[in-house]
Formats: sequence, structure tokens, C-alpha cells
Amino acid sequence: MRSRRASDEITSLLKRFPVVAILGARQVGKSTLSRLVARGARSATFFDLENPVDLARLAEPSFALGGLRGLVVLDEIQRRPELFPVLRVLADRPRSPARFLLLGSASPELLRQSSESLAGRIAYVELDGFDASEVKPSELDRLWLRGGFPKSFLARTDAESFQWRTELVRTYLERDIPQLGIRVPSASLGRLYAMLAHWHGQLWNGAELGRSLGVSDTTVRSWLDVLAGTFAVRVLQPFHENLAKRQVKSPRVYIADPGILHALLDIRNRRDLDGHPKVGASWEGFVVRQIVGRLGASWRDCYFWRTHEGAELDLLVVRGRQRLGFEVKRTDAPSMTPSMRHALADLGLTSLTVVHAGRERFELAKGVHAVPLVELVRPRAARPMEPRTRPQGGPRGTTKFR
Repeated sequence: MRSRRASDEITSLLKRFPVVAILGARQVGKSTLSRLVARGARSATFFDLENPVDLARLAEPSFALGGLRGLVVLDEIQRRPELFPVLRVLADRPRSPARFLLLGSASPELLRQSSESLAGRIAYVELDGFDASEVKPSELDRLWLRGGFPKSFLARTDAESFQWRTELVRTYLERDIPQLGIRVPSASLGRLYAMLAHWHGQLWNGAELGRSLGVSDTTVRSWLDVLAGTFAVRVLQPFHENLAKRQVKSPRVYIADPGILHALLDIRNRRDLDGHPKVGASWEGFVVRQIVGRLGASWRDCYFWRTHEGAELDLLVVRGRQRLGFEVKRTDAPSMTPSMRHALADLGLTSLTVVHAGRERFELAKGVHAVPLVELVRPRAARPMEPRTRPQGGPRGTTKFR
């Protein structure tokens, strides 16, 4: 179902943009989705940029791509960033006979050539793994434990799922990162990745992590940018404005997929998870991801808020004049806290939603609702990445969490 909805979204974008890029982590389902999109095209040509035969076909890219019609799919585009200037020329042809669908495992910030050469010609769609809207309510615990990668979630046993995720991490560090041309020792990056699993949901402290790794804080921050740019971690920026209170300005860092987090922490089954010290942080990161997906929000519009006096808000989604606040509580009976009252008063929230682990929905105070996680289960399509996918012609709509 998700593939069909995402396919419709991408097909719509291809009618408005000559180039569309599907970006996401390895093994998240980009190639499968591209083949579904291709079924609706009159003709389709595929190039896998990890296949030596296809690379040989692209030895003269202007010649190889210039005569094609219909849909042209270039998989693992981060392997050949020098193709972007060629795509710009082809995209600018009057009544171009081809549309180009690019699949990549790196963000636009790492694929600098795409933003420099294809500005105004390309739309980006970020594809995540499965989320709560795509599984049955009875499968939420499995989604939390195994994460959203299709092969991990659908594995026959927890043991097979754990092994698959462990191998994915190893391949990511030893093969995928070097193929991007990033000169970071895989062992050092792997140590940082493992440390961030224990740091999951906490404030970034580059100085302390740098000391542990024997490098400078600027170096370890550049490594964090690599992990974020390849969808391995999510960096949630702090929200701050002119208030009388001192506010935290360091970001929070989350391992992007809960299943990968658990693999890094050697959590193999639900019993291990329930007894682990990071179970609360794991739950928070899992729920934050579900909220962002439910709203169809861009991570660029998402923040957390915290003051030095101790008031905080787990997630703040800013949409124009709307400020949607969210708190995550791993309990079935959440209650109002001083932090919530401070957030309502200081941030001017449009609404405050407390997402909890129970089954009942109820009101905590005026404008404050406790909502169970199971209510997040509803279909959604792949979301465009802001701001590059927004077409001209009308204001962006707003969505309330209800």
C-alpha cells in the first residue's frame, strides 16, 4: 500500500519536474519503488551505477542518455555525481522526451552537485522505512524492536532480523561510506556510531565525544554530518527565541532507525529491550519518528526545546504560524507537568499533544490532549523534502494532529 501511494506521489512530481530524486538509506525500498513507478511509464530504462556493465554503457553519458525516451532510472546516483551537469543539459531541452528518476543514499547536502546543477529542475522525495501507519496495531512492538527496514521487519524470527541489521551496519561502514568518496576511517566512524547509540536522545557534546575518540570536536562534528547525510542518524535542532530564559542551543541526536539502534546496543529481543537502560530513550526516538511521519512533516520544520532551568519539550513542529508541541510518555496514564505548562506559556503553542503507551485518549488540560500511539496508525504517502519539491502556485497547507 505504501509503495502505491508513494508511486502516485512520484508520478505526479515527474509531471512537474524533469528530474525527481528518491533519497533514503540503503535497503529501504527505493529500487522496488522505482520499478513500480516504471510500470506506469510508456517506456523505462534502468541504470544501476554499481553494475560494471551499466557503468560501461554510461562511458559517454551525453550520448548514452541523450537519445532515451520515457523514464530513465539512475540507481545509486551518489556513485556518479559528475552526471548532474549532463542531466541539467538534458532537462533543459525544449519538450524533453525523457524524465529522470534518481535513486540515492545520500542527502542533497552531500550531493552538492545536484543542488548546484539542477536547481529549479529537481524535486526530492525522502523515503523512510515502515512506520506505524503501515503496520497493524498489533505489530507496533515488532516495529519498535526491529525497525522499519522491510527485510528486518519481515524477517521470520527476531534472530534473523538482528543478523540482517548487524550485517547492514557493517556494509554501510565498510563499503557505502568509502564509495561516497568520504575519507573517514570506517573503524573510527563505527566507534562514533556505537557511541551515539548510547547517546541516543541526548544533547550533542562534540568535545566529550571527541576526547573519547582522540580527535577534535570539529572533526567529530564532521563525522556526525556524514552519518546524518547518509540517513544513519537524525539531528533534531534546538528551538530558541528571545525569551527571558536561557535556552539550550545544542542539538539532540537520534539513531534514525530503532532496529539499527537495538543492533548497535546488542538488543536482540523484546526481553532484552525491556531490561535495557536505554529503553526509555529508544521509545522516545521511535515515537518522535512516528509523529513526524504522521504529520508528513519535514525534519527541517522539527525542533526540541529546553531551558537551562529544566523546562523542555520533546518535539516542536513549526508550520507557518502554527506551533504544534508533542511530549512522549512511556506510560498509560500521563499527567500534566511543570515543563508542559512552561512550554504552553513560553512558546505560544497552538496545541500540545502527549503521546503515550496506553489505549485511551483524554484531555489533560485546555489545549492539552493525551493520545495513544496506536492512533498514529493511518496511511500516508512518501513526503517531499522541503523546500525543493514545493511547486509554485499557492500557499502550503497546514495539518493538525487529531
